[in-house]
Order: sequence, then C-alpha cells, then structure tokens
Amino acid sequence: MSTDTAAPETPTRPRIAGRAPARPAPAAAVHSVSAVTLVLLGLVAIGTAIHEPVLIPPLAASAALVHSVPTLPFSQPRSVVVSHLLAAAAGYATLAVAGAGSAAAAVAAGVTLALTTLARTPHAPACATAVVIVLQSPSPARFVPLLFGASIVLVLMEFVLSRIRRAAPRYPSYWW
Repeated sequence: MSTDTAAPETPTRPRIAGRAPARPAPAAAVHSVSAVTLVLLGLVAIGTAIHEPVLIPPLAASAALVHSVPTLPFSQPRSVVVSHLLAAAAGYATLAVAGAGSAAAAVAAGVTLALTTLARTPHAPACATAVVIVLQSPSPARFVPLLFGASIVLVLMEFVLSRIRRAAPRYPSYWW
C-alpha cells in the first residue's frame, strides 16, 4: 500500500484557448485602429480629390496587415507594392483569356499566389485584387496607376504612423 498522496494525473486535452496573442495595451490598440483608419481615410480623400475610387477592399486588408504585423515579410513595401501589381497582371490576363466570372476569379487568385510566391513577394490581399479585376473588369489604364499609387501611399503613411507611438515597431523592416 502506497502512502503517496499525490493527486491522480488528469488526461491532457488539447488547448482550445491560450494560444492567441496577448491582448494589446489600450494605447497600442487605439494607435493601431487610428493608424489603419487614417491610412484608409487618406486613400478616400485622394479618391475624392481625383474623382476616382482609390480605396478597394484588398487595400483595406493590406493596411490592416501592414499595421498589425509590420515586421513580417508580407507586410514589407516590396511585398505590398509588387504583389498588387502582379495581381493586376494576373487578373487582366485571366480576364482576357477566360472572361469574367467566379471560376475565372478563382483562377486569377491562384495565379496571383503562384506569381507572388515565385517573386518572393507574399501578400495575401493581392489575391483579392486579382478577384476584383476579374469580377469588376475595371479599365487597366485607370485601375493600375491608381492601384500602384494607392499601395505606395499606404506604405508611406504606415512609415510615418509607425513613428508616432514610441513603443510601436518601426516600419518597414526593409524596403526592398
């Protein structure tokens, strides 16, 4: 007979909670939300001034990623700018070959992922840019320069906004 009084072991269960990142400090959360909102409002202001839609959903996703995880490779200027341009090429090429439609949009997103992987410019929101092109068929002469300019503005605004809060990580980790 054992005199051991240790509690019996409970079987280990997979952790459902606890793997998520820590909740940010209130000041960091306010800075994050404010910075992304300012970037997006900046794109809206530019679009209003030139009477063209500059803010598209993929750029909103880009702004959120760039500000939320500014040190990861897919948030760097090279990935943001080049991936959206590659997505435009994939979107317009798919549109020319397969026409508009959901299946063609899915193919354009896959081609974008392949191109951005090969170019070492990963950036998931770019896949959505290709989808927008295939489903909306915007004029390339208008859309591509606006997309390029908006991605540059997004990167430059994030550069500035990352320096406002002293404790924020500096953006970018590298330019090219």
